[in-house]
Amino acid sequence: MRCFLKEAGVFDPNNVLHYIAEISQFHRIQGSKELPEAVRFILEELRIWGVEANLYEEVYDGESRYLTLKSPIAWDVVRGAVEALGRTLTTADTLLVVMAHSPGGSAEGEVVHVVREEDWEKARGRIVLVGREWREAYRRANEVGAVGFIAYREGTGEEVPYIGLFLTKDDLEWARIPAVAVPETLAREIIGKLNSGESVSARIEVETVINERQVLPILYAEIGRPPFLLFTAHICHPKPGANDNASGSAMLMELARVLSRLYDDSFRFGFAFLWVPEYYGTQAFIERHANLEKYYAAINLDMVAGSPDRAGSTIMLVRTPVSRFSVISGILEYYLDLANEAGKSFSGSPLPRLRLKSFPYEMGSDHDIFNFFGIPGTMPITWPDRFYHSSGDTIDKVSRESVEVIGRAVLATALALAKGDGEELQRFARGYAMKYLGELSRERKTDEVERLVMTGLARDSRFLGIESGHRFEPEPWLRWKVRGLLSERLIREADEKLAEEFGSLTRDRRVLVHLHELLMLAELLPRERAFEALREEYGEIDEEKLEKLVGILEAAGIVERA
Repeated sequence: MRCFLKEAGVFDPNNVLHYIAEISQFHRIQGSKELPEAVRFILEELRIWGVEANLYEEVYDGESRYLTLKSPIAWDVVRGAVEALGRTLTTADTLLVVMAHSPGGSAEGEVVHVVREEDWEKARGRIVLVGREWREAYRRANEVGAVGFIAYREGTGEEVPYIGLFLTKDDLEWARIPAVAVPETLAREIIGKLNSGESVSARIEVETVINERQVLPILYAEIGRPPFLLFTAHICHPKPGANDNASGSAMLMELARVLSRLYDDSFRFGFAFLWVPEYYGTQAFIERHANLEKYYAAINLDMVAGSPDRAGSTIMLVRTPVSRFSVISGILEYYLDLANEAGKSFSGSPLPRLRLKSFPYEMGSDHDIFNFFGIPGTMPITWPDRFYHSSGDTIDKVSRESVEVIGRAVLATALALAKGDGEELQRFARGYAMKYLGELSRERKTDEVERLVMTGLARDSRFLGIESGHRFEPEPWLRWKVRGLLSERLIREADEKLAEEFGSLTRDRRVLVHLHELLMLAELLPRERAFEALREEYGEIDEEKLEKLVGILEAAGIVERA
């Protein structure tokens, strides 16, 4: 197995850095004109390398639906500015000054910082300043008669945060006021003066264009024949967005270039490559273009260039959920460890050069959607990143070392799966299953997880040509009727009160992760066993909240009893 890491030495991190610099020149907001322009840049590079690709053109029009997500409006920023405390920020400094999908308009008035419910009573005729739950707060600001909206995010310092409203055509019936973003430092100055009893005035100018439609681009390429190992990355996000996610899109380009030269017909897998706008593009691809039976597993590349020094990043491997257990997580973990070796301990053992750790399944990117549809999805990612979703996410902050470690590990994983010896893969699968179960069993029992691991290994075996695992017949408790990313916005389409309750119950992000995994488990196991498997996977869960959420989803027609 080690030999494949040596073969992966053809991966060139310098190419990735070059592509990051190119992609980060585009303001790749969902629904904007520069998003399809960035995708066409990648398409042209693929053609130069002889990689045939399809460009599927869906639409941003504010009303088209892709599974559980309604398309945001087609939108571009022209210019914008915000003035407060003698300081002026404009889109000449950074386009992020204008919140994505903000209506145009101007506003001038006193600022009110909204922290508590009673603060909304002072918002009419004023400019609202908010530091969290921005989209819901923006809706509320419109409802109470505020004239403008200023957002900030904790932890961004002097950088301007990226905050998107993702407005639909229906939202334009109430979304009227201009919305801008400011650095945390400026927001803190304003808050300090307000807390000392002083008044603070601000002025906002926003000019945007809302079009009838814009292209939602989906770029897809195949090398070889099915079944395919699928690699995906989201191409959207604002300029510069170097780590998030020019880095994943650029790494995907390098993988396509290299694997197009390495592939031969003896491989047990072909390779597929997918560049999409995050979530919306993946759900559109699955609904309208994908044949899911062709895919063995998916590796999602999101934020693969975070610097441990400048951004405070750790290389995280997000494993597949136990409901979609696959050895692919273990193989990628193995090669990440090997690629990360540098230096020696006092007795000669290799030491890690970068911080690296594996984690149970977490949500937050396009691997989620493949998991929901039964394709095991895993994700290497660098996190945290102190420049995340901000004007500071520039090319000078990315790490060549992170790119090299992750890129070589992903390529080695592809080669090992495609042409590794069956006996070695079978031994590895058994060893990884023991390691995975051993880690969990140090804290709690693993009766249900063991069955799911065996089921996952049985699926792996069909694709890898090995003999491992055992398939258990499913005994479903629920059927997931409306499959895809679940959100308060989706529930609101069915019932406003249910949406409010859903939002309240999922304020803790872990609950939302547990809910999605519970639905996947519930299609395999009876109720009590599904909850038990969830406890075995994550430890502590809030069963009462999850029960209420399942009830909400039933009432909204999203799930039903099997």
